[in-house]
Amino acid sequence: MNHVVISKDGTRIAYGRNGEGVPIILVDGAFCSRRFGPMGGLASLLADRAAVYIYDRRGRGDSGDSGDSGDTATYAIDREIEDLAAIIEAAGGEAHVFGMSSGAILALHAAAAGLPIRKLALYEPPYVQNEAGNPAAQEDPAARIAELAQSGRRADAVAYFMTKIMGMPEMAFQGVRQAPSFPGMEAVAHTLAYDVTITRDTSLADKLPHIRQATLVIGGENSPPPLRQAVEFIASAISQAESRLLSGQSHDVSLDALAPVLRDFFSIRMPR
Repeated sequence: MNHVVISKDGTRIAYGRNGEGVPIILVDGAFCSRRFGPMGGLASLLADRAAVYIYDRRGRGDSGDSGDSGDTATYAIDREIEDLAAIIEAAGGEAHVFGMSSGAILALHAAAAGLPIRKLALYEPPYVQNEAGNPAAQEDPAARIAELAQSGRRADAVAYFMTKIMGMPEMAFQGVRQAPSFPGMEAVAHTLAYDVTITRDTSLADKLPHIRQATLVIGGENSPPPLRQAVEFIASAISQAESRLLSGQSHDVSLDALAPVLRDFFSIRMPR
């Protein structure tokens, strides 16, 4: 069933709920929404003993954007923190939170801002400690993506994000561009500027020591070194955090490998 909350700035944020029990909110990474990406499958695996909330981050799916004005220039991380706060309120005023990729960084900002999060679990937050070797470091990547998307060059915005930010080889991206899912990626191209803004906010390092929740930072054994380094850096900066690497996994993690780890951390037990 489709539900809607109104965020502090008036933006409509759409969400769904699956199951009954302790509330868990899933926060998507780039491109993803309730209808695209891993969270729908993960919700099904967790919903046997939990009330799992999935929402469309602003600008995606059935959610509005910037007070429904569509003006990406008004974006700020605080708006997405307010969106998550509205979902937590709808979930009863307090909830566990799991964030994946850029959604994990958003969840960290939200925890540091004091949102009523019980426990915090994260999968490979792409925190960038040193961008010296990144081709996008010499310009404002969020502004460049926004410029491309707003001028109608949505495919180019996706290409910029995937090749310059994520480091995907050009040849590999050509395969992505031919995939049936690519039109859906183009549709949310403007929100990639939001993800870049979130992951490149240099204030995060100073915020991490202020997070007091029990936190689990998860990574994949086969993921690139920068992602594994980010897992260890973030876990070491939060007093109540621990890290875990999943054997044989990468950034495209198997939900069957991830779900049991989250069940255990959130103290959700499978029915006997």
